Amino acid sequence: MASSARRSSPEKRRPSVFWPLAAIIVPIVSLVAKIEIEGAENLPEEGAYVVAPTHSTEFDPLIVAVAVWRLGRAPRFMAKASLFKVPVLGAALRATGMVPVARSSSAAAAKETIELSEHLVQAGRGVIVYPEGTLTRDPDLWPMRGKTGAVRLALAGDIPLVPMAHWGAEAIMPRYGKLSLWPLRRRVRVLIGEPLDLSQYRREQGQPAMLVSATGKLMDELAALLSVLRGVPAPAERWNPSEHGQKETGRLEP
Repeated sequence: MASSARRSSPEKRRPSVFWPLAAIIVPIVSLVAKIEIEGAENLPEEGAYVVAPTHSTEFDPLIVAVAVWRLGRAPRFMAKASLFKVPVLGAALRATGMVPVARSSSAAAAKETIELSEHLVQAGRGVIVYPEGTLTRDPDLWPMRGKTGAVRLALAGDIPLVPMAHWGAEAIMPRYGKLSLWPLRRRVRVLIGEPLDLSQYRREQGQPAMLVSATGKLMDELAALLSVLRGVPAPAERWNPSEHGQKETGRLEP
């Protein structure tokens, strides 16, 4: 049975810029999408966490943000550091506590991950990280091979890594397609899985092979959750863009 809401957490009760934003965004999204949430108990009510969602359409962030807000947490995303330098947009990102991410060397990236995880733990905040880094390249919209950022962040701060899959948003806005507003309130199911058990990876968390293995485990779990929502088996292997001559970032050209 779907659970769409729960008791408001201290984070949601605390006045913030999210209140006026939610007053505008939630009703608008609710007109377009009827969001049903399952596994609400798997998102921590307090403290730091990393949510790793599936990503198949540009409408996804609105679905994920509304779902997280309805469950009592502030939906903060990781965003490219360059966006924080854009007038107005940068101010909005900072005001809502979004997390800047710089593309840098491995050593710098590792240091940045540790600092970010420490900040999340101290502030008791959650962050939403798309493990694929872009819309999936899989032609059937299954999760593709992931990047290690979400796992790095969770391991560095010993933070719960929460997988989230959803299905239905692709009918509202196809991948790289146009927004379709009719019919209103299309059903979108959100399934939140149990926090991923990363204990076996903590001893060697800085090793590239370990990070790749842990990320593979995360992507397999996302595929399994999406399989439940879609009612069909997920592919045994995750789509690898490089094996199909595709770039792993930027817009996917037909």
